[in-house]
Amino acid sequence: MSEIIFNRQDRIEALADFSRRLIRGEDGRMLIEKHKQIINTVTPDETMQVLDKLLLEGLPIETVKPNVGKIINVFYKSLSAYQWEKPGEGHFLYYLMLENREVQKIMTKLKSVIKVFFKGENQDFSTLRHKLMQYVEQLKTYELHYIKKENILFPYIEKTFPQYRCLQLMWSFHDDFRRSLKILDVILQETLPNKELLNKEIGKLFFVVLPIVFREEQIVFPVALRAIPEKAWIEMMEQSYDAEWCFIKQPDRKYNTNMASFSLNGKINLGTGFLSSEQVIMLLNNLPVDITFIDENDEVLYFSGAKDRIFPRSKAIIGRKVQNCHPPESVHIVNEIITAFRNGQNDHADFWIQMKSRFINIRYFALRNEQGLYKGTIEVSQDVTEIRSLQGECRLLEWNN
Repeated sequence: MSEIIFNRQDRIEALADFSRRLIRGEDGRMLIEKHKQIINTVTPDETMQVLDKLLLEGLPIETVKPNVGKIINVFYKSLSAYQWEKPGEGHFLYYLMLENREVQKIMTKLKSVIKVFFKGENQDFSTLRHKLMQYVEQLKTYELHYIKKENILFPYIEKTFPQYRCLQLMWSFHDDFRRSLKILDVILQETLPNKELLNKEIGKLFFVVLPIVFREEQIVFPVALRAIPEKAWIEMMEQSYDAEWCFIKQPDRKYNTNMASFSLNGKINLGTGFLSSEQVIMLLNNLPVDITFIDENDEVLYFSGAKDRIFPRSKAIIGRKVQNCHPPESVHIVNEIITAFRNGQNDHADFWIQMKSRFINIRYFALRNEQGLYKGTIEVSQDVTEIRSLQGECRLLEWNN
């Protein structure tokens, strides 16, 4: 391709053509040479648009995901040289990048221990194993970083940048990180860990954490900074205090934005009683369950604001399609439930999982009006660990302080 492509759509199509053919396994060197000029000038916006285009065309995530690294590696030189004005202290992205600097330090320490661990047989493997366990434990805290992205940043990008679908790919990589830590936990429990398995899983961890940091700071963050209005960044910063930060000091709270829009005047007719909006909020927030409600259009309209939620939620998801609130690997289950509810085939679905030694019961219920028309779905999650262990009877008041 000898001519310089100026038309934006032509550029996107050329980059998409390159990516499609690379995914099909065609000669990479030939493809790079053909598209060299445009590859050397690719921008963060174009990178997101190209991945979005591939997904919109019907390429499954399972096909695109293993090739994301190859595509971005080709774009690496241009993306790494891309200059963008990074926000200063007080901005949501500023603190996300501080978290990244800290996780990079941990990964460097982890790498140095791994090198010694595999260096020879005369090493103190017990001490090295405990160091590895320590760093893996520290990395677990980094999930807070991903939670803030998934529940706060991603919803705002979805609302302001139309070609946002590659965020689902990034979320899937987040889940790879979570899986790797669980597997490493098991491997390192052994007094003499299986070196082959350990080496394989550590490699996976490195190929997730560090590339994601690059993709955040040279692709997603600059795009988000231009697309999202200033007021929304203030809202995100406010929501971050509920999600918590990792490795860094909790940022000072400069704003106190009240995103609730309830009227405290008068009472709400609930059919079987009249409550003020304040009373309704207290009631729902103090139920021993997590509640999330989506309407008939699959949009999240409400979640209970209990202090110790089982699953994290952010106000940014209000108005978001429920399909975008789940990693790509589980979206098909969400769609299956909603379709069954909407068609009247089923009225509830039940799941239960083990999570950090707790037993969690997750239930979905179809909501229908008096005419039987589907009006939405309510998700109810409850930690039933203690309930499952109850025996006999308790007819007298006993305070368990």
